[in-house]
Parts: sequence; C-alpha cells; structure tokens
Amino acid sequence: MSLSISKDAGDGAVVVHVKGDLDVYTAPRLKEALDEGSAGGVSLILDLSEVDFIDSTALGVLVGALQDSQATGRVFRLVVDDPFLLKIFRITGFDGVFSIFPQVEDALSAN
Repeated sequence: MSLSISKDAGDGAVVVHVKGDLDVYTAPRLKEALDEGSAGGVSLILDLSEVDFIDSTALGVLVGALQDSQATGRVFRLVVDDPFLLKIFRITGFDGVFSIFPQVEDALSAN
C-alpha cells in the first residue's frame, strides 16, 4: 500500500496526518515529515488514525521523534484509535512512553 502524508499547522502546533502502512520502506518518509513538522511549532501531533500497520522500523522513527522533541522542549503526541495499533503499542510498552489520544482534537487540547 502506498503512504500518504499531509500536514496542518496553526496555533503553535503541527499535525502530521499519515495514511497507509508504516514499515521499513515508508519509515524514511515518515522521519522526513516528522523532522519538517518539528520545526514548525511547539507541539507536534502525529495522526495515525488512518494507519493500518506499523512495524519496528517505524516504531523506531517514533522513538527518535520523541527523543528529539524532549531534547528541544517540544510536545510530541500520537493519535491512535485502531485497536490493532493500540495493541502493538501496549505489547511493546510504548503506551506508557508516548502520549496517545483517540482524536486529533484531544491531542491538541491536552495540557
């Protein structure tokens, strides 16, 4: 499946919307989008609500983005509503590492 990435910016936040599969082949595009997005605001929200699959390479990209945001004092939040993806985050223990929200609006309004 192909990967589609788009961005919205406003009010100090950048929302990166991803649609498709995140795997070893698409992870470099995700990293590039997150790097660009982190330069645009205080908060970076990654919307994974239209992602069907994520592998360990893409999870590594997310960990790197989290570390970068922590080092620069920025906020990095995920939007995940798919039970399968939530299970992956739970199994890996990443549900305790990342701030995960069910909708973009929730991630934007969180303190």
